[in-house]
Amino acid sequence: MKILTVDIGTGTQDIYLYDSKLDIENGFKLVLPSPTMMIHRRLKQALPPRRPILFTGHQMGGGPSAWAIEEYARAGIPVYMTPSAATTLNDELDKVEALGIKIVSEDEANGLPSTVHRLELKDFDFQLIAKTFADYGVALDDLSAIAVAVFDHGNAPAGVSDRQFRFDYLDERIRSRNSLSSFAFRSENIPPIMTRLQAVADSARDLPCPLVVMDTAPAAVLGADFDPQVATRKQKIICNVGNFHTLAFRLGERGIEGVFEHHTGEIDLPKLEGLIRKLADGSLKHQDVFDDMGHGAWMYTDEVFEFGRDDFDVVVTGPRRSMFQTADNRPQTMDDGQSSIVHRHLNPYFAVPFGDMMIAGCFGLLAAAAEILPETAEPVIRSLRGAGGRGVAPWDNQ
Repeated sequence: MKILTVDIGTGTQDIYLYDSKLDIENGFKLVLPSPTMMIHRRLKQALPPRRPILFTGHQMGGGPSAWAIEEYARAGIPVYMTPSAATTLNDELDKVEALGIKIVSEDEANGLPSTVHRLELKDFDFQLIAKTFADYGVALDDLSAIAVAVFDHGNAPAGVSDRQFRFDYLDERIRSRNSLSSFAFRSENIPPIMTRLQAVADSARDLPCPLVVMDTAPAAVLGADFDPQVATRKQKIICNVGNFHTLAFRLGERGIEGVFEHHTGEIDLPKLEGLIRKLADGSLKHQDVFDDMGHGAWMYTDEVFEFGRDDFDVVVTGPRRSMFQTADNRPQTMDDGQSSIVHRHLNPYFAVPFGDMMIAGCFGLLAAAAEILPETAEPVIRSLRGAGGRGVAPWDNQ
């Protein structure tokens, strides 16, 4: 049995091909530029000729691609976008038009002259991935499932903060089924408000097998939990430090005990450690994080998580995990203006599930797919547990 997993971030798209006939460490893997970075680079190359450009396709990740499209429009070069592609910049199309971009129908797009350069937007390009594998003699025509992760703010109604909207969605998912896999869906069951997840499904309607989609941060945290040092702990805090978003889950025997999400660009190590300490003692407040330009925080228990019981305080994963590597863990005396206090940085553990941090999200996708697609469960669970007891799966502690 084979399952293709694709974790799409801001900097890279991390690809892992699970094969039940192989030890999980021997599965083929690729770390490639993310789709948003690919669009960014193509637009940078297309800018000097000042050629008009049309964007078709689907909503995809913003960031680098959105910045490049906006730069193109600011340069006074005609930019056309179909409605579905334009939602990459904003779900409210009048705000896209305010950037100097013309929204055109599919028929109008087809009628534009051939001198207009055309680019298709989409997060997940199965044909391109299949071609890459095929060039190395690996066919993807016998897949049992495909699982894809992207970050989705959701389609917030006009006047509603997208930060609050996304965090309300996280809370709803946790309360409906307290599990990291509750953030994964079969393609036909995606909530209508999650438009980027839906765009992935829309761009992949001709797949040869079922499609599972998931949010990136829970996928990374679930994958990090397969590190053998992490999986044996019944309680833990796992922090995914992403390029744009930092999200930490406090996990216990009954599932998720607390969560917060902030923008990575708005925090430094002392602030992040402060949030984690409050997540541990239960004092973290949603409004405190939201008012600091983060998404928010929710606690689902009033019990205290005590540091010092294990040889690490917090499990860390993600592309910006080096934030924790700058810490000097020697106790430091600090003066708060009234008294001197002794402070030490949290002791981090950098998770390496199955020997590869970069594809932690892929392992999380694989585990979530096993829950959602029962026909895949037996071989996947056997592989993730590890033959001969080499590994311990998170569900073994639940």
